[in-house]
Order: sequence, then structure tokens, then C-alpha cells
Amino acid sequence: MLLNILTLISAVSFLYYGITFFSNSGMKEEFERYGLNKFREFIGYLQLLGGLGLLVGLFSQPILIISSGGLSLLMMIGFGVRLKMKDALLLCLPSFIFMIINFYICVQAIQIS
Repeated sequence: MLLNILTLISAVSFLYYGITFFSNSGMKEEFERYGLNKFREFIGYLQLLGGLGLLVGLFSQPILIISSGGLSLLMMIGFGVRLKMKDALLLCLPSFIFMIINFYICVQAIQIS
């Protein structure tokens, strides 16, 4: 039950953030500040793909493992970038929390399969 709830929360969040990568000028400014603007669209697509993968993963353990593992890795990189940029803790927390949530989903999905 908890696994499904966390999976749904993460899926909806990543679908939302993936969409905002293409519609929010603030995201563009953030990636310019990081010096990673050329990766912004790619990361947006990864977030959309990961969110969709989590939804499909509710019915397919291998897809859930791949999607949650990939999103956990993506968020670990995002957390590292924020730390490197010396962002405030509140700005670093979302990537850290989603890294932990998706790592938990991945580990639980591996144990179930």
C-alpha cells in the first residue's frame, strides 16, 4: 500500500515537473545559472518518461525498478548540482527527498520481484 502511494505521488510530481520544464521560464533561468541549459529539455523528457514509467510500473515490476532507479539517480545528480552551486538547504531538499523516495521504491520493487 505504501509503495503504491509513494509511486503515485512521485509519478504525478515528475509528470508535473517534466511539463514545467517546457512551460516555466524560471526553470530555464535555473539551468542557465547552473551552466546546464543545453540539458534542460533532455532532463524534462527524462522526468516525463520517469513519471510515466512509474505509472506503468504499478503493473510491471521491471518497469517500476528501472523508472524509480533512474529517477533516484537523476535526483542524486540534481542534489549534487544544487550542493555544488551552494544553494540554500530549502532549495536542495526536494531533490534529496525525491531521491530517497525513488530509491525506496526501487529497493522495495526489487524485494517484491
